[in-house]
Amino acid sequence: MVIDNKEQNMKIACLQFAPEVGKVQENIRRADVILQDTRIPSDLDWLVLPELAFSGYNFHSLDEIRPYLEPTTAGVSTQWAIQVAQHYTCHVTIGYPEVTTSTPPSQYNSTVTVSPTGQILHNYRKSFLYYTDETWSSEGPADNAHILSNASSPDQPFYSGPLGALGDVTLGICMDINPYRFTAPWESYEFARTALTHKTPLLCVSMAWLCHLTAEELVQEPTQPDIATVAYWVERFQPIVDSKSEKPVYVVLANRCGVEKGVCYAGSTTVIKIQMGVVSLFETCGKSEEKCLVVDLSERPKFQVRSGQS
Repeated sequence: MVIDNKEQNMKIACLQFAPEVGKVQENIRRADVILQDTRIPSDLDWLVLPELAFSGYNFHSLDEIRPYLEPTTAGVSTQWAIQVAQHYTCHVTIGYPEVTTSTPPSQYNSTVTVSPTGQILHNYRKSFLYYTDETWSSEGPADNAHILSNASSPDQPFYSGPLGALGDVTLGICMDINPYRFTAPWESYEFARTALTHKTPLLCVSMAWLCHLTAEELVQEPTQPDIATVAYWVERFQPIVDSKSEKPVYVVLANRCGVEKGVCYAGSTTVIKIQMGVVSLFETCGKSEEKCLVVDLSERPKFQVRSGQS
């Protein structure tokens, strides 16, 4: 991986699939099969999985999710990430339901990132909780002194800082890109402004993002993205677009797909490039497509979604 002042020469993979709530081993096997069926480049830098990738997402209480909670960076998701990171010699980020060993224990909706050698680089706890998270999870505390933000949340949210050989990264999980609790002003753009303040060239968001489509609509043209969802995501990075920076900013949006308990997920995993006020998409998964999307940041994006003129 070579990084210069203007462009990133990095290969990133996002594993989009449809885990089923509570079926951890089946979900792991599902992810393994997709990886085995994908031509993973030998020089892959980063593999990103969705929010709560192996537990599934749609739990309605602490009692319901309790059997699937994993000790901080020491559960089945972390062990899988370590093995896969070492196998492909790449960084791996995966979402999991965390429980601390403190008394009393605390629960968090978290991601863990490991290095190509299997070293734990960072455990990030979701800052802005969605309604479903609030039934069992605490808000991620600002336990890193170097995290700064202008957001109006109780804690200083998100993580912006070094992440191994990936360089400076801003990490988030799904709802983190929305206004805090949907009560903060739309134009607060807390997550985007945090990344902008820290001048991080790479943003990564693991997601279990819902959509307004029905289960029947999801299976129609499954390889086509949910355009409304992708457009919404792009809008949430407006401050970065408005900055018209000459240096590109790359945004990795790693979502899941499928249906859980009648709840439909948007899929549409994508990697975005923002430069000089222009927003481009390298490639996008379909709304119901189970695949590992591999993107080379040194290549030209396939789609321009917003010009620098607006």
